[in-house]
Amino acid sequence: MKPLAALFGRRARLRWLHLIIGGALLMPYFLVGTVLVGVAGDGEPVFSSLPAQLVAFALALPMAAVTGFFALVRPLSVAAARALCGVPPALLADGPARTRQARVRTAGWYTLHLALGGVVSGATLALPPFAVAVAGLPFFAGLRGTRLLDGPRVLREPWALALAPFAGVAMLLALALVAAVAGKVLARRAPVLLGPTPEDRLAAAERRAADLAVRNRLARELHDSVGHALSAVTLQAGAARRVLDRDPEFVREALTAIEETTRRTVGELDSVLGLLRQDGEPDDEGTMHGPGLDALGGLLAHCGVPVAYEREGDPGDPDSVAPAVSREAYRIVQEGLSNALRHGGRGPSPVRLLIAVREGELEIVMENPLGGRPAVARPGGGRGLRGIEERAVLLGGRTEAGSHDGVWRLTALLPLTVPRTGTGAAPGTAGRTASGTAGRTEERS
Repeated sequence: MKPLAALFGRRARLRWLHLIIGGALLMPYFLVGTVLVGVAGDGEPVFSSLPAQLVAFALALPMAAVTGFFALVRPLSVAAARALCGVPPALLADGPARTRQARVRTAGWYTLHLALGGVVSGATLALPPFAVAVAGLPFFAGLRGTRLLDGPRVLREPWALALAPFAGVAMLLALALVAAVAGKVLARRAPVLLGPTPEDRLAAAERRAADLAVRNRLARELHDSVGHALSAVTLQAGAARRVLDRDPEFVREALTAIEETTRRTVGELDSVLGLLRQDGEPDDEGTMHGPGLDALGGLLAHCGVPVAYEREGDPGDPDSVAPAVSREAYRIVQEGLSNALRHGGRGPSPVRLLIAVREGELEIVMENPLGGRPAVARPGGGRGLRGIEERAVLLGGRTEAGSHDGVWRLTALLPLTVPRTGTGAAPGTAGRTASGTAGRTEERS
């Protein structure tokens, strides 16, 4: 059964159809070839002369090859090869052929497809009627005098008539075998001629890197926003529970802070989920939309930890600090507050925050007590400080975090404007750590 499946199975039938399509595509070129042969010939009809048809076929192939150089031929050929040749999609390139190498390969494929398709299509049209007529010679005497079989007299011999049915079946099997072999040849050559070139692989890698950068950026947005909110709400709820019977006013303030924190976080979460529904497209500066330093007051008022905030200059002024830098700085401050909530000991540790707009740089310094537990450096670290580091590096800045004189200090230096090599121009660098470039980061456990 396997030989019959190889000749007449679903895959073989689809490949045969693919060859027939190639023959149909060859017809315009072949007709032009017949015109050229007729003009150059002695007036003999081309379709009644096999040599003339072969010459027309040979003239048609170079014309088909020229057509194969058009960029859009490759996606059409790839679509047909994927659907009908049984070639795994990953082995074929996507998109038009842009480079010279890709166009040469596509032209080679297109010519091969049309050449084999023309041969198989011609045989499919001509051979089956002849084979059926030969197979019916012993049974229908009227067939022996038709023009279809007006050829060798051997066909009229008794032994030839006895073998005629087997000969007819053999011709049909031979046609199926030729079609199967031609289809297999195309299937094997498709990854070579329609597969991705080095330039295609590089472009695909850049697209994947850009997608990964957007995913990492969305992950950081979710981590910073939701993680900070959960830490603040947990501490506020715990503190309110402990004084529920003794200090109703504190409980009321804690519940108000929880309400404000969750309301703000839901708004930020809706923004990030909206980006996910839009495939995570960044804005013109390459940065996701979100709150900036102008919204820092609401964050500090309901962050769940007392903050002594100092500033130099006007960090919230978009003329002084680029919106992209302002948004990343907001997230850095938010993550620093989350760290203070998580690692500040038994209760919320007071935080000192300094944001200074200096010449060419935005400086962020956050300090809070270690809470009686030293910071521990561990391989890989957590996502929080690593995310801060990535945000700074993508903007062309640097960070440093660790214990210093009994406090935990986080320092971030960011450029006031987004450089060309920063977020907007290097999306593929998202997710890469910048050890050495970003300074020293000592992750907490």
